[in-house]
Amino acid sequence: MRWPFRRRMPLSCRGEDLAARHLRRNGYKILERNARFGRYEIDIIAQERDTIVFVEVKTRQDDGMAAPEESVDWTKRRHIRAAARGYISRRNDPGMYYRFDVVSVLLPEGGKPLVTLFRDAFHDE
Repeated sequence: MRWPFRRRMPLSCRGEDLAARHLRRNGYKILERNARFGRYEIDIIAQERDTIVFVEVKTRQDDGMAAPEESVDWTKRRHIRAAARGYISRRNDPGMYYRFDVVSVLLPEGGKPLVTLFRDAFHDE
């Protein structure tokens, strides 16, 4: 029996869950989710072989507007880089390999989710 007042999981949480599952299926080990460093957050921190991967997840219900990955603009990339530097300094491993990936999640009403991984989507500047 469904509870009448049960809330649906927010769109962003559903997208992050699907993204994490997709990453695991592709050989990533999830280290942290929604990790905060100062004012900034990284959706998923994962590891693929010897590389730490900082993952930004963008979720939309339809692709009528811009594609989800297009919303990772210059400002958002700057915030992700700042958070990544916080993580790197906390690990005290300045020589570690890392990169930035973006996962786009489309959740159409009544349709099958579409999850797309953009490896090495942008670089540290």
